[in-house]
Amino acid sequence: MVQRTPARGGGAPMGVTSLLAARGLERRYSGRLVVQVTELDLAAGEVLAILGPNGAGKSTLFRLLLLLERADAGVILFAGREVRPGDAQALRRMAGVFQRPHLFAGTVASNVEFGLGGRGLPRTQRRQRTARALEWLGLSALAASPVQSLSGGEAQRVALARALVLEPEILMLDEPTANLDVTTRRRFREDLERLTRAHAGAALLITHDPTDAFALADRIAVMDGGRIVQVGSPEELVLNPATPFVAAFTGAELLLDGVVREREEGLVTVQVGGARLLATAAAGESELLAAGSPVHVAYRPEDVLLARTEPVPETSARNRFTLQVAATAPAGALVRARLEGELRLAALLTRRSAESLGLAPGVAVSVQLKATALRAFPAAGRRASGA
Repeated sequence: MVQRTPARGGGAPMGVTSLLAARGLERRYSGRLVVQVTELDLAAGEVLAILGPNGAGKSTLFRLLLLLERADAGVILFAGREVRPGDAQALRRMAGVFQRPHLFAGTVASNVEFGLGGRGLPRTQRRQRTARALEWLGLSALAASPVQSLSGGEAQRVALARALVLEPEILMLDEPTANLDVTTRRRFREDLERLTRAHAGAALLITHDPTDAFALADRIAVMDGGRIVQVGSPEELVLNPATPFVAAFTGAELLLDGVVREREEGLVTVQVGGARLLATAAAGESELLAAGSPVHVAYRPEDVLLARTEPVPETSARNRFTLQVAATAPAGALVRARLEGELRLAALLTRRSAESLGLAPGVAVSVQLKATALRAFPAAGRRASGA
């Protein structure tokens, strides 16, 4: 993954010029506001993911940015120039891949070549570029096949080849892996990451799947209720989520109904169930976490360290408990353990670790959590006005 200087808000990384930008963008359907994006930038050479749940407004934002739909307010800038739907100059510099591939009747090769025909390229050059694009995506053997005979994964590859053959300055992808099975999705994601960086100037990815966003993007803009609620690198979203929603959507768990007991230098002591946790105040929220305030505490299961109860290993973790295993379940290559006692937690660990600890219902384990692995947020209704 390319490492870049982080941006503030939805802006481009510091010191990098925006290739595509949205300012004050709004879209309403039947009077209902479905998109309200104050600021969003895509930098040249960047892969930016718009991540959010179904109904967050992602696909509407996609159509606005791809100039397929007109906004009710705000502007879209392409290389600093304001653009609108129907702007032929901008549209020739962009290409889109949709959740359900829109393929034309005919062969795989004719579909991939289609966009080149409108660009006035000689036939020989069109054929050469089409052959290269088919090779990039492992479709050469299917060049003469009718698109009706393709599997879902093959059809999505044809759609991607048809976009990449144009060598767009901006490649826009709307849920490109959503309709693929698990195995096909993994292979397609690998090809997408490699080819996007090699054959597109920049890319914007719309997805509800954090795995897609974390695997492909330099920065991620998390969207909820039509608004961008946080933008940052994958690492920033994991380590410093701005809201409980961002924390939960990017893989954290939430401990609800906690109450602040003490606050000191960015750390808060929170009563959760029968336990007291030392947690880090979420960025910008410390002043709202006074003693007695209700809070949410977020953590990631992979940060929960388990050990045998005897002897307890010495670590720098300041949160230590003895809990019992309530249940275990496979989680891909890992094991997820549900723990109960003075508080309830979930932990993720390798199968080998689970076996060495003898994890099973009723087994007692030593649980350790660093204060930096916990984020305390004001409970709903206690956030600052307009946050």
